[in-house]
Amino acid sequence: MSNPQVVQSLSMSEHPLKHTPLYEEHLALKARMVPFGGWEMPLQYDGILTEYEYTRRGVAIFDTSHMGEFMVEGDAVQSGLDRVVTQSIKDMPIKSCRYGTMLNSEGGVMDDLIVFRLAERKWMIVVNGATMEKDAQHFSQYITPKTIFKNISYQTGKIDVQGPLSREILKTFIHGIEKLDYYTLDEFILLGEKVIISRTGYTGELGYEIFFPWEKTALLWRELLKNDKVRPAGLGARDVLRTEMGYSLYGHELSETISPLEAGLEKFIDFQKDFLGKEVLLKQKGQGLKRKIIGFVSENRRSPRQDYKIFSRDLKEMGVVTSGTFSPSLNRGVGLGFVDAAMNLTSGEKIYFGDEKNAVGCEITKRPFYKNGSLKN
Repeated sequence: MSNPQVVQSLSMSEHPLKHTPLYEEHLALKARMVPFGGWEMPLQYDGILTEYEYTRRGVAIFDTSHMGEFMVEGDAVQSGLDRVVTQSIKDMPIKSCRYGTMLNSEGGVMDDLIVFRLAERKWMIVVNGATMEKDAQHFSQYITPKTIFKNISYQTGKIDVQGPLSREILKTFIHGIEKLDYYTLDEFILLGEKVIISRTGYTGELGYEIFFPWEKTALLWRELLKNDKVRPAGLGARDVLRTEMGYSLYGHELSETISPLEAGLEKFIDFQKDFLGKEVLLKQKGQGLKRKIIGFVSENRRSPRQDYKIFSRDLKEMGVVTSGTFSPSLNRGVGLGFVDAAMNLTSGEKIYFGDEKNAVGCEITKRPFYKNGSLKN
């Protein structure tokens, strides 16, 4: 199974490409390597569909060492951290995680991110790899001078262990991993190292994220693969898995010209506090959005692709596809896209995607498309 959208979006990355600590491991496994956000990353090993099945039915491991990690030490509000992110963080329990965004002054999404509360005054922020450098500058600009801010991205490797069997596999390595609840984190001893492990997931399945010392990440990768039930998976399978869940991807459903309201992320915004871009979002709420995101399922196996047009029932152009793929679980094409908010489209309504010569029928569907995962098991 190929995924032209992934390859298309990866090919626009800048050069020279950076390498994660697992680069040589990927080459040894004969992975197909592609550029992704400035990094050379594995697209696939045994095939996208095969790796998809590993994740949905068993357990797969993903190299996510390209992701950025920042450490912040200080009070949630007085440090300036609370003002940088849209989600509420001052009430976060210690050892919990919270998803949200950070905005520019125009209300556009600089990045989506997860805040981890490690202690009362200690935080870790995980950001996208392609935006890591600009994110670090943005945080540094708004964090107060007395606050300790460290970019530990190049000291921190990261392996995601995803799939319904992931807990079973990790129990053989890590004492107490079964106590980790959804969207929490803790410190564990793994291969003699004291490391942070979280349980957030990006695939719709039970999953864990292991933050490991950069120079030792390859040892962990090889140790995990010694188990015959564990298989490596690349960006291609990851994109199919996240699209089936209807999750936003930066550069597709999120960008500096897209607000989190337009992207359907209002539940990750705390309007009771001050944050950068708040006034713009309040104005959008008051005046009404000009566009909104929708999810849709094709009437057949035809898959939508990024930049395809979206048409109304009477074939009038009204939007654009931002992400799309073939969904193995539904045996249909699924997609996300922005449409004119004035159309007042509702779930179950028939629309079309494609172009003027070849429009494919589809139905607006609530996300996630895939509903039978082990995510919160």
